[in-house]
Amino acid sequence: MQRHPVDRALMLYAMAVPDAPREQLADAPLGARNAALMAMRIASFGRQLSSWLDCSACGERMEFDLDPSQLPPEPTGQHEAIAAEPFEVAGHRFHYPTSRHLARLARFSDPESAARQLLLDCAESAETLPGNESARDRLLAEVEDAIEAGDPWADLSLQVHCPACGHEDQASFDIASYLWEEIDQTVQRLLDDIHTLAGAYGWPESTILGLSETRRAAYLARIDA
Repeated sequence: MQRHPVDRALMLYAMAVPDAPREQLADAPLGARNAALMAMRIASFGRQLSSWLDCSACGERMEFDLDPSQLPPEPTGQHEAIAAEPFEVAGHRFHYPTSRHLARLARFSDPESAARQLLLDCAESAETLPGNESARDRLLAEVEDAIEAGDPWADLSLQVHCPACGHEDQASFDIASYLWEEIDQTVQRLLDDIHTLAGAYGWPESTILGLSETRRAAYLARIDA
């Protein structure tokens, strides 16, 4: 069964903060969610994150290792508090974006339209926002800057340099999708190991799962030999 990326992120978030009330997780700031997922990822797979990106200018595939030390400091207190205090821009009060906000944007295919809708959804009083489109777009830019300053984990961006053509670019890093893919690949490898060992030795799944990774690898090497 396919799940929406927002649902996947919330499933992982529930695993990362098991003591938090599940009904409140969708209303947690994205930064709190993403930082918790990064902490779980480091605990499960280590600090090095191998990734790749195709250059938007020349198409060259760039492979690189991302270290969490290159990312903003982890927010403090938001894991327990779940919700962050609203912030003010140009006399208007806004809430930080949450998973619930992102879910409402699923129907938009145009990023600009989605951003404008997000402005309305995050505003405490959307009816007081400027009616003029250009004025509202200027406010949107100011709100985006305020979110980046107040919740830098909400949208993790990386500066990348293409070694082939020298193009400088910015790319978003989606820790939820990255972690979900890693877990899925790990599960698939484990299922392959169980299939191979069960076929070779006749062991039940519970016995194979009880083996350490080192011992499983040792038995698999003997089967290959």
